[in-house]
Amino acid sequence: MTTGDVVNKLWGFCHVLRHDGIDYGDYIEQLTYLLFIKMADERGAELPQHTDWPYLRKQSGSDLLDAYVEALRTLGKEHGILGDIFSGSQNRFSNPVNLQKLIGLIDQTEWTAIDTDVKAAAFEGLLEKAASEGKKGAGQYFTPRILIQSMVRCVKPDPRASKDFKVCDPAVGTGGFLIAAYEWLKAETKGGAFDRDTAKRIRRQTYYGNELVPRPRRLALMNLYLHQVEPRITLGDSIYEVPGSQRYDVILMNPPFGTKGAGQPPDREDFVVQTSNKQLNFLQHVLTTLKKGGRAAVVVPDNVLFAQQAGEVFQVLMEDCDLHTVLRCPRGTFSPYTEGTKTNVIFFTKGRPTEHTWIYDARSNVPKITKKSRPLSPRHFAEFEKCYGDDPNGLSKRSEKESAEGRWRSFTIDEVKEHHYKLDAFKWIRDDELDDPDELLDPEELITAVMEELQLALDDLADIQRLLENGRTGAEA
Repeated sequence: MTTGDVVNKLWGFCHVLRHDGIDYGDYIEQLTYLLFIKMADERGAELPQHTDWPYLRKQSGSDLLDAYVEALRTLGKEHGILGDIFSGSQNRFSNPVNLQKLIGLIDQTEWTAIDTDVKAAAFEGLLEKAASEGKKGAGQYFTPRILIQSMVRCVKPDPRASKDFKVCDPAVGTGGFLIAAYEWLKAETKGGAFDRDTAKRIRRQTYYGNELVPRPRRLALMNLYLHQVEPRITLGDSIYEVPGSQRYDVILMNPPFGTKGAGQPPDREDFVVQTSNKQLNFLQHVLTTLKKGGRAAVVVPDNVLFAQQAGEVFQVLMEDCDLHTVLRCPRGTFSPYTEGTKTNVIFFTKGRPTEHTWIYDARSNVPKITKKSRPLSPRHFAEFEKCYGDDPNGLSKRSEKESAEGRWRSFTIDEVKEHHYKLDAFKWIRDDELDDPDELLDPEELITAVMEELQLALDDLADIQRLLENGRTGAEA
């Protein structure tokens, strides 16, 4: 059975549930529960009484709904990954006929007999389909796989480097970065051939994450489990909760972005800059939780590079870290998940100050990415990866001549300081696409761009109001 066969079969189940008023996200979540119970039965794993597959399979009507609800509640109280996946789980079915039909469809296949890579890729395919169909806001949970893989190839998250090597995504979503990191390791080691202790450490003590929303966390746990990895993914708010003592060798992430503001600035002593901008706060969080000598690759929207307090945050970042590389992504990289958002990836290593920042412009005069006619592909980042070099810390010998179209350029820290640490100022290629009326933004993109600018302005106003209130409080004292 191929990956496509599995995806098509599983996605076909969705049409059953759409008639029951269950949306794409709910569908994947319910499928996760049932697949896990079915695979546990195939492996002979012992589950609590009345939660196993044979018991659910023989129920019908309202008894089936009652048994399913009770099984979810019971499994959510278990320890380990079982309890993590089912914690807070809820039934979304109202029609027992649909639940019974879905159980019957799942029962037709011996899922544990399917090759691990096929099964895992199929689940990834389902998540991508759900993100694509849901569109709005999906970009904060689902980062395009091609972009993730390019970032991972650059930073090389290799846990063989030390026995305490840890990889983290503090806004883990459905686990795409952690999975890509593990898949990269398997490719580097030709299948992941390690001794028993090393294999155990890598699978259980290497991959970490945090997620604010229960559903994507649950999907991330299942996603990684299908890849034979047992990650440690906590549920909570990365930027408002003070982190523990754990520090990481590599951080890969795409902080949530969109039109919803962060509200009050986090009350954290480790944050040098007090701001309501959540992306800037995520950068400060990464700066805290990265080990000295550790490296990070972080997706940021354009507005983060020119926000009111961007210069202050990037000054701190560039004094404490070597922000050696910036990738300016093609327009439409996140299509169709988040239309209109222009993105970048910043790469930095903690422990040495920035002297030069290399910027690769993969956007100017590059046709906008579309889902069907011009999809994102590895070729969009091939030259960038060549320019980046083999050293994951950006220390490879670099030359502007490596880009045939002049897309690769270096700027000194003095030049960055002249622009008040705002990296959006460095644009040297005239973008002819912007002068082409056929390439103008469509209304949806324009609305998204305007809403992001408005939210940025609101965040700035909130920060100004906070400063004024603090000033008045100080004067009264």
